[in-house]
Amino acid sequence: MTLVGSEAGHPPAVPAALQIPALPAGPAVGMSAARPQLIRAMNEKVLIDHIRRNGPLSRADLARSSGLSKPTVSLALANIERAGLVRAAGTRTGVPGPAAILYEVRPEAGFVLGLDVGREYLRGAVADLTGTIRSKSSPRSTATEGHGRVVELVALGKALVAEAGLAASDITQTVIGSPGVYDPKRDALALAGDLPGWDSPAVLVDLRVAFGPTVMVENDIDVAALAERAHGHGRDVDSFAFISIGTGLGMGLVLGGKLHRGAHGAAGEIGYMPFSEGHGADVEDAQLRGSFEAASTAAAVVRAATRAGVVDASSAQQVFSAASQGDSAAAAVVAEEALLVAKAVCAVITVVDPDLVVLGGGIGQAPGFMAAVQANLATMAPVLPNVKTSALGADAVVDGCVAAGLDRAWELVIAGIPAPPSE
Repeated sequence: MTLVGSEAGHPPAVPAALQIPALPAGPAVGMSAARPQLIRAMNEKVLIDHIRRNGPLSRADLARSSGLSKPTVSLALANIERAGLVRAAGTRTGVPGPAAILYEVRPEAGFVLGLDVGREYLRGAVADLTGTIRSKSSPRSTATEGHGRVVELVALGKALVAEAGLAASDITQTVIGSPGVYDPKRDALALAGDLPGWDSPAVLVDLRVAFGPTVMVENDIDVAALAERAHGHGRDVDSFAFISIGTGLGMGLVLGGKLHRGAHGAAGEIGYMPFSEGHGADVEDAQLRGSFEAASTAAAVVRAATRAGVVDASSAQQVFSAASQGDSAAAAVVAEEALLVAKAVCAVITVVDPDLVVLGGGIGQAPGFMAAVQANLATMAPVLPNVKTSALGADAVVDGCVAAGLDRAWELVIAGIPAPPSE
């Protein structure tokens, strides 16, 4: 599960702008001249990070929290204020000494467009650099192939930008959450079986043309995990697994506070675990999306309930509702689903041993499902992490796209800060 962001025609697995080159081991020509600018840029980034996460803050607050001297803080703060990234936000009074000017992020310093590519719905939002949502929409998708879905995404992006009162040039970073992983050999998405035609190389070409060569395409469950990290249960732990079970299946893995993608971008593609017992997987579906995904998602629950004779089992939600109302056949289907998911969670625990497992998606968040998974884990897992139901709703992927986009946008705007006049 990796991101795509590249110059068209020559895509690295990670955008070049995100790679930090190693410094030479010894002295190099120009190093002495470059060192003051590098130190200045590092100081400015430190101050911006503190203001982003803890503002509004005064000069004295920034000196204390950053460890920088007051003169250094004043110089760096003046430069980032001159660059339009922060602004005065009033004064602090009622404490000894003169009133202190407080500084906060200037919201209009940049904007992020986040888009979620789903089979039934497209979702999107525009946010400013404080993370405040300026526009949001969730239109139904009618596309049946890749190009049509790109056209819908472009239309949604334009509508969101216009609703926010912005122009396309105001968007600092666009992030798209999508099923699948990036295949650098084909310069295309792979393992996106739920979206017909989405694995065509033409899709990324079209997206770069529409949104610019620096567009980021992240796995949808990975960015949902980022949303959980920013806004949900993941805020309080260093390592957790976000597992989404619904119309699709996937896992986002955060280790040491960082999203873990794996060597080939496939970390979290748990749908390909060789589990197909229980409901039983549709053979064609298993070939397309993986054995475990084909056996455990909403379609598999409906198939199993239909075979068991559950009345009106046209959706997984109806099956879970019937089970809660005492339908023994539906209850057996739900119990089998909980056992199957618990086996996958147990496998994750034995390999990763996370602090926390968060269940999301329509099935993962169904009433009583988490407790059933926990009961099964108690009989099979070597250790028991906390298991919680995600409090994030249908916009989790969009929220994660915005979170990823904000981090990237800040990197871009900080890199563009001009040197002070004295340099």
